[in-house]
Amino acid sequence: MDILLSSGSLAVTILVGLVALAILVLSSDHAVTRFVGLAKYFNLSATFMGMTVLSLATSIPEITSHATASVNILTGNMDYEVASSIVLGSNIGSDVVQQTLIMGLVVFLSGVLYFRRYFLWKSMIPMIATTVMCIIFGLDGIYSRLDGGILFGTFILYTYYLYWDERKFFKKEENTEEQEETKGPQNRKEALIYALFALGAMALTILSAQIVLQVTEKIVEVTNVGGSLIGVLTLGIASALPEFTTAMSGIRRKAAGVSLGTLVGSNITNPLVAIGGGALISTYWVPGPLVKWDLPWETVTGMILWAILWFTKGRLNRTAAIYLIVLYFVYIGCRALFFSVDTSLI
Repeated sequence: MDILLSSGSLAVTILVGLVALAILVLSSDHAVTRFVGLAKYFNLSATFMGMTVLSLATSIPEITSHATASVNILTGNMDYEVASSIVLGSNIGSDVVQQTLIMGLVVFLSGVLYFRRYFLWKSMIPMIATTVMCIIFGLDGIYSRLDGGILFGTFILYTYYLYWDERKFFKKEENTEEQEETKGPQNRKEALIYALFALGAMALTILSAQIVLQVTEKIVEVTNVGGSLIGVLTLGIASALPEFTTAMSGIRRKAAGVSLGTLVGSNITNPLVAIGGGALISTYWVPGPLVKWDLPWETVTGMILWAILWFTKGRLNRTAAIYLIVLYFVYIGCRALFFSVDTSLI
Protein backbone atom coordinates (compact mmCIF):
# COMPACT_ATOMS: atom_id res chain seq x y z
CA MET A 1 0.00 0.00 0.00
CA ASP A 2 2.85 2.42 0.85
CA ILE A 3 4.45 1.69 -2.52
CA LEU A 4 1.16 2.37 -4.31
CA LEU A 5 0.70 5.69 -2.56
CA SER A 6 4.27 6.82 -3.15
CA SER A 7 4.50 5.84 -6.81
CA GLY A 8 0.94 6.38 -8.04
CA SER A 9 -0.54 9.59 -9.39
CA LEU A 10 -2.59 11.94 -7.25
CA ALA A 11 -5.78 10.66 -8.89
CA VAL A 12 -4.93 7.05 -7.98
CA THR A 13 -4.06 8.13 -4.45
CA ILE A 14 -7.39 9.91 -4.06
CA LEU A 15 -9.23 6.86 -5.45
CA VAL A 16 -7.51 4.60 -2.92
CA GLY A 17 -8.42 7.05 -0.18
CA LEU A 18 -12.08 7.13 -1.22
CA VAL A 19 -12.29 3.34 -1.21
CA ALA A 20 -10.66 3.20 2.22
CA LEU A 21 -13.00 5.94 3.44
CA ALA A 22 -16.03 3.95 2.26
CA ILE A 23 -14.74 0.86 4.05
CA LEU A 24 -14.16 2.93 7.17
CA VAL A 25 -17.75 4.19 7.17
CA LEU A 26 -19.28 0.78 6.41
CA SER A 27 -17.19 -1.11 8.96
CA SER A 28 -17.84 1.45 11.68
CA ASP A 29 -21.56 1.34 10.86
CA HIS A 30 -21.51 -2.45 11.28
CA ALA A 31 -19.73 -2.06 14.61
CA VAL A 32 -22.38 0.44 15.71
CA THR A 33 -25.16 -2.02 14.83
CA ARG A 34 -23.54 -4.72 16.93
CA PHE A 35 -22.99 -2.38 19.86
CA VAL A 36 -26.65 -1.31 19.70
CA GLY A 37 -27.68 -4.95 20.06
CA LEU A 38 -25.34 -5.45 23.01
CA ALA A 39 -26.67 -2.34 24.72
CA LYS A 40 -30.21 -3.64 24.34
CA TYR A 41 -29.14 -7.02 25.73
CA PHE A 42 -27.82 -5.34 28.87
CA ASN A 43 -31.10 -3.40 29.22
CA LEU A 44 -29.94 0.21 28.89
CA SER A 45 -32.36 3.11 28.37
CA ALA A 46 -32.44 4.91 25.03
CA THR A 47 -30.94 8.15 26.27
CA PHE A 48 -28.22 6.49 28.36
CA MET A 49 -27.42 4.18 25.46
CA GLY A 50 -27.10 7.14 23.12
CA MET A 51 -24.98 9.18 25.52
CA THR A 52 -22.53 6.37 26.32
CA VAL A 53 -22.55 3.15 24.28
CA LEU A 54 -23.69 4.63 20.96
CA SER A 55 -21.66 7.81 21.31
CA LEU A 56 -18.56 5.65 21.77
CA ALA A 57 -19.55 3.27 18.99
CA THR A 58 -20.36 5.99 16.47
CA SER A 59 -17.11 7.76 17.39
CA ILE A 60 -15.08 4.72 16.31
CA PRO A 61 -13.81 6.50 13.14
CA GLU A 62 -12.52 9.46 15.19
CA ILE A 63 -11.08 7.31 17.98
CA THR A 64 -9.31 4.87 15.67
CA SER A 65 -7.98 7.70 13.47
CA HIS A 66 -6.49 9.40 16.52
CA ALA A 67 -4.99 6.19 17.90
CA THR A 68 -3.54 5.28 14.50
CA ALA A 69 -2.11 8.75 13.93
CA SER A 70 -0.62 8.89 17.43
CA VAL A 71 1.15 5.55 16.98
CA ASN A 72 2.44 6.71 13.59
CA ILE A 73 3.73 9.91 15.18
CA LEU A 74 5.61 7.94 17.84
CA THR A 75 7.11 5.56 15.29
CA GLY A 76 8.04 8.38 12.91
CA ASN A 77 5.82 7.11 10.08
CA MET A 78 3.88 10.39 9.90
CA ASP A 79 4.91 14.01 10.27
CA TYR A 80 3.99 15.32 13.73
CA GLU A 81 2.29 18.52 12.59
CA VAL A 82 0.55 17.05 9.54
CA ALA A 83 -0.80 14.04 11.42
CA SER A 84 -1.96 16.25 14.30
CA SER A 85 -3.73 18.72 12.02
CA ILE A 86 -5.49 15.96 10.03
CA VAL A 87 -7.00 14.11 12.99
CA LEU A 88 -7.79 17.25 15.00
CA GLY A 89 -9.45 18.83 11.97
CA SER A 90 -11.51 15.72 11.29
CA ASN A 91 -12.51 15.44 14.95
CA ILE A 92 -13.66 19.02 15.42
CA GLY A 93 -15.09 19.09 11.90
CA SER A 94 -17.15 16.01 12.74
CA ASP A 95 -18.48 17.71 15.88
CA VAL A 96 -19.53 20.83 13.98
CA VAL A 97 -21.17 18.68 11.29
CA GLN A 98 -23.15 16.80 13.92
CA GLN A 99 -24.52 19.75 15.87
CA THR A 100 -25.38 21.79 12.77
CA LEU A 101 -25.80 19.89 9.48
CA ILE A 102 -26.63 16.42 10.90
CA MET A 103 -28.88 17.75 13.66
CA GLY A 104 -30.60 20.00 11.12
CA LEU A 105 -31.13 17.16 8.63
CA VAL A 106 -32.47 14.81 11.33
CA VAL A 107 -34.96 17.42 12.55
CA PHE A 108 -35.94 18.48 9.02
CA LEU A 109 -36.59 14.89 7.92
CA SER A 110 -38.48 14.00 11.10
CA GLY A 111 -40.49 17.25 11.22
CA VAL A 112 -39.93 18.05 14.88
CA LEU A 113 -37.76 16.83 17.74
CA TYR A 114 -38.34 17.32 21.46
CA PHE A 115 -35.68 17.73 24.13
CA ARG A 116 -36.44 17.44 27.83
CA ARG A 117 -35.25 20.28 30.04
CA TYR A 118 -33.05 17.99 32.14
CA PHE A 119 -31.34 16.86 28.92
CA LEU A 120 -30.26 20.46 28.25
CA TRP A 121 -28.48 20.62 31.60
CA LYS A 122 -27.21 17.06 31.88
CA SER A 123 -25.98 16.64 28.31
CA MET A 124 -25.77 19.84 26.28
CA ILE A 125 -23.98 21.95 28.91
CA PRO A 126 -21.24 19.28 29.22
CA MET A 127 -21.04 19.22 25.41
CA ILE A 128 -20.31 22.95 25.32
CA ALA A 129 -17.97 22.69 28.31
CA THR A 130 -15.77 20.06 26.64
CA THR A 131 -15.32 22.33 23.63
CA VAL A 132 -14.26 25.20 25.89
CA MET A 133 -11.77 22.87 27.58
CA CYS A 134 -10.22 22.09 24.19
CA ILE A 135 -9.89 25.82 23.46
CA ILE A 136 -8.17 26.50 26.78
CA PHE A 137 -5.79 23.55 26.49
CA GLY A 138 -4.94 24.48 22.89
CA LEU A 139 -3.96 28.10 23.55
CA ASP A 140 -0.30 27.13 24.07
CA GLY A 141 -0.23 25.42 20.67
CA ILE A 142 -0.03 21.84 21.95
CA TYR A 143 -2.21 19.20 23.55
CA SER A 144 0.15 17.72 26.11
CA ARG A 145 -0.17 14.37 27.86
CA LEU A 146 -1.42 16.24 30.92
CA ASP A 147 -4.15 17.85 28.78
CA GLY A 148 -5.00 14.43 27.37
CA GLY A 149 -5.16 12.91 30.85
CA ILE A 150 -7.55 15.62 32.04
CA LEU A 151 -9.80 15.20 28.99
CA PHE A 152 -9.86 11.41 29.21
CA GLY A 153 -10.34 11.48 32.98
CA THR A 154 -13.26 13.87 32.56
CA PHE A 155 -14.95 11.36 30.26
CA ILE A 156 -14.58 8.58 32.84
CA LEU A 157 -16.07 10.76 35.60
CA TYR A 158 -18.92 11.94 33.38
CA THR A 159 -19.73 8.37 32.28
CA TYR A 160 -19.81 7.26 35.92
CA TYR A 161 -22.22 10.09 36.69
CA LEU A 162 -24.49 9.03 33.80
CA TYR A 163 -24.35 5.40 34.98
CA TRP A 164 -25.25 6.42 38.53
CA ASP A 165 -28.12 8.58 37.24
CA GLU A 166 -29.30 5.73 34.97
CA ARG A 167 -29.47 3.19 37.76
CA LYS A 168 -31.21 5.65 40.08
CA PHE A 169 -33.99 6.81 37.76
CA PHE A 170 -34.40 4.36 34.86
CA LYS A 171 -37.31 1.89 34.88
CA LYS A 172 -37.37 -1.01 32.44
CA GLU A 173 -41.04 -0.67 31.56
CA GLU A 174 -40.51 2.88 30.30
CA ASN A 175 -38.34 1.50 27.48
CA THR A 176 -40.39 -1.56 26.53
CA GLU A 177 -41.36 -0.37 23.03
CA GLU A 178 -37.78 0.43 22.06
CA GLN A 179 -36.56 -2.91 23.41
CA GLU A 180 -39.07 -4.79 21.29
CA GLU A 181 -38.37 -2.92 18.07
CA THR A 182 -34.60 -3.37 18.15
CA LYS A 183 -33.04 -6.75 17.42
CA GLY A 184 -30.25 -7.95 19.63
CA PRO A 185 -28.71 -11.06 21.18
CA GLN A 186 -31.07 -13.22 23.18
CA ASN A 187 -28.51 -15.10 25.28
CA ARG A 188 -24.86 -15.05 26.32
CA LYS A 189 -23.70 -17.03 23.30
CA GLU A 190 -25.33 -14.59 20.86
CA ALA A 191 -23.97 -11.67 22.88
CA LEU A 192 -20.45 -13.11 22.54
CA ILE A 193 -20.94 -13.48 18.78
CA TYR A 194 -22.14 -9.87 18.58
CA ALA A 195 -19.07 -8.74 20.50
CA LEU A 196 -16.70 -10.69 18.22
CA PHE A 197 -18.29 -9.24 15.08
CA ALA A 198 -18.06 -5.76 16.61
CA LEU A 199 -14.35 -6.24 17.36
CA GLY A 200 -13.76 -7.54 13.82
CA ALA A 201 -15.48 -4.48 12.36
CA MET A 202 -13.39 -2.23 14.59
CA ALA A 203 -10.20 -3.91 13.36
CA LEU A 204 -11.25 -3.25 9.75
CA THR A 205 -12.03 0.35 10.71
CA ILE A 206 -8.55 0.78 12.16
CA LEU A 207 -6.94 -0.63 9.00
CA SER A 208 -8.97 1.63 6.71
CA ALA A 209 -8.25 4.62 8.98
CA GLN A 210 -4.52 3.93 8.55
CA ILE A 211 -4.88 4.03 4.75
CA VAL A 212 -7.04 7.19 4.84
CA LEU A 213 -4.47 8.97 7.02
CA GLN A 214 -1.64 8.05 4.64
CA VAL A 215 -3.64 9.23 1.63
CA THR A 216 -4.54 12.50 3.36
CA GLU A 217 -0.91 13.11 4.30
CA LYS A 218 0.09 12.56 0.66
CA ILE A 219 -2.56 15.03 -0.56
CA VAL A 220 -1.33 17.63 1.95
CA GLU A 221 2.23 17.22 0.68
CA VAL A 222 1.21 17.56 -2.98
CA THR A 223 -1.36 20.37 -2.72
CA ASN A 224 0.01 22.34 0.27
CA VAL A 225 -3.56 22.64 1.57
CA GLY A 226 -3.83 22.61 5.37
CA GLY A 227 -4.26 19.14 6.82
CA SER A 228 -6.91 20.35 9.24
CA LEU A 229 -9.01 21.76 6.37
CA ILE A 230 -8.84 18.46 4.50
CA GLY A 231 -9.77 16.71 7.75
CA VAL A 232 -12.76 19.02 8.20
CA LEU A 233 -14.00 18.61 4.62
CA THR A 234 -13.47 14.85 4.20
CA LEU A 235 -12.88 12.86 7.36
CA GLY A 236 -15.08 15.20 9.39
CA ILE A 237 -18.10 14.54 7.20
CA ALA A 238 -17.38 10.82 6.75
CA SER A 239 -16.85 10.36 10.48
CA ALA A 240 -20.26 11.90 11.18
CA LEU A 241 -22.13 9.41 8.97
CA PRO A 242 -22.48 6.74 11.70
CA GLU A 243 -24.09 9.33 13.98
CA PHE A 244 -26.46 10.37 11.20
CA THR A 245 -27.58 6.84 10.37
CA THR A 246 -27.97 5.94 14.04
CA ALA A 247 -29.95 9.11 14.77
CA MET A 248 -32.27 8.49 11.82
CA SER A 249 -32.72 4.90 12.94
CA GLY A 250 -33.80 6.20 16.33
CA ILE A 251 -36.33 8.52 14.70
CA ARG A 252 -37.79 5.68 12.61
CA ARG A 253 -38.16 3.56 15.74
CA LYS A 254 -39.75 6.45 17.65
CA ALA A 255 -36.84 6.41 20.07
CA ALA A 256 -35.88 10.06 20.19
CA GLY A 257 -33.59 9.41 23.14
CA VAL A 258 -31.32 7.37 20.88
CA SER A 259 -31.11 10.18 18.31
CA LEU A 260 -30.53 12.99 20.77
CA GLY A 261 -28.20 11.02 23.00
CA THR A 262 -26.08 9.89 20.05
CA LEU A 263 -25.69 13.32 18.46
CA VAL A 264 -24.94 15.16 21.70
CA GLY A 265 -23.06 12.31 23.38
CA SER A 266 -20.76 11.87 20.41
CA ASN A 267 -19.77 15.53 20.64
CA ILE A 268 -18.71 14.86 24.23
CA THR A 269 -16.94 11.60 23.40
CA ASN A 270 -14.98 12.94 20.42
CA PRO A 271 -12.90 15.56 22.26
CA LEU A 272 -12.63 13.71 25.58
CA VAL A 273 -11.82 10.20 24.31
CA ALA A 274 -10.40 10.73 20.81
CA ILE A 275 -8.36 13.89 21.41
CA GLY A 276 -7.68 13.06 25.05
CA GLY A 277 -6.60 9.49 24.33
CA GLY A 278 -4.50 10.51 21.33
CA ALA A 279 -2.76 13.27 23.29
CA LEU A 280 -1.96 10.76 26.04
CA ILE A 281 -0.17 8.60 23.48
CA SER A 282 1.84 11.12 21.47
CA THR A 283 0.74 14.72 22.27
CA TYR A 284 -0.56 16.89 19.40
CA TRP A 285 0.47 20.06 17.65
CA VAL A 286 -2.55 22.39 17.58
CA PRO A 287 -2.97 24.32 14.29
CA GLY A 288 -4.06 27.95 14.59
CA PRO A 289 -7.37 27.63 12.67
CA LEU A 290 -8.55 25.07 15.19
CA VAL A 291 -8.42 27.51 18.11
CA LYS A 292 -9.14 30.66 16.11
CA TRP A 293 -12.16 29.35 14.17
CA ASP A 294 -13.23 25.69 14.50
CA LEU A 295 -13.55 25.35 18.27
CA PRO A 296 -15.02 28.85 18.84
CA TRP A 297 -17.57 28.22 16.08
CA GLU A 298 -18.48 24.88 17.63
CA THR A 299 -18.91 26.60 21.00
CA VAL A 300 -21.07 29.39 19.59
CA THR A 301 -23.29 27.04 17.57
CA GLY A 302 -23.68 24.81 20.62
CA MET A 303 -24.80 27.83 22.66
CA ILE A 304 -27.19 28.92 19.90
CA LEU A 305 -28.70 25.44 19.79
CA TRP A 306 -29.06 25.41 23.58
CA ALA A 307 -30.71 28.87 23.57
CA ILE A 308 -33.18 27.84 20.83
CA LEU A 309 -34.18 24.76 22.80
CA TRP A 310 -34.47 26.69 26.05
CA PHE A 311 -36.79 29.36 24.67
CA THR A 312 -38.87 26.87 22.66
CA LYS A 313 -39.18 24.61 25.73
CA GLY A 314 -37.20 21.83 24.06
CA ARG A 315 -38.95 21.90 20.69
CA LEU A 316 -36.85 21.92 17.54
CA ASN A 317 -38.81 22.34 14.29
CA ARG A 318 -37.95 22.60 10.60
CA THR A 319 -37.37 26.36 10.74
CA ALA A 320 -34.68 25.88 13.39
CA ALA A 321 -33.32 22.97 11.35
CA ILE A 322 -32.79 25.25 8.34
CA TYR A 323 -30.91 27.73 10.56
CA LEU A 324 -28.61 24.93 11.75
CA ILE A 325 -27.91 23.76 8.18
CA VAL A 326 -27.13 27.34 7.10
CA LEU A 327 -24.75 27.72 10.05
CA TYR A 328 -22.79 24.71 8.81
CA PHE A 329 -22.31 26.12 5.31
CA VAL A 330 -21.29 29.49 6.73
CA TYR A 331 -18.71 27.65 8.84
CA ILE A 332 -17.31 25.72 5.87
CA GLY A 333 -17.27 28.77 3.59
CA CYS A 334 -15.36 30.94 6.06
CA ARG A 335 -13.03 28.07 6.92
CA ALA A 336 -12.05 27.55 3.28
CA LEU A 337 -11.71 31.29 2.54
CA PHE A 338 -9.89 32.56 5.63
CA PHE A 339 -8.37 29.54 7.41
CA SER A 340 -7.20 27.18 4.67
CA VAL A 341 -3.55 27.14 5.79
CA ASP A 342 -2.43 25.59 9.07
CA THR A 343 -0.45 28.26 10.88
CA SER A 344 1.09 28.07 14.33
CA LEU A 345 -0.53 29.84 17.27
CA ILE A 346 2.82 30.80 18.73
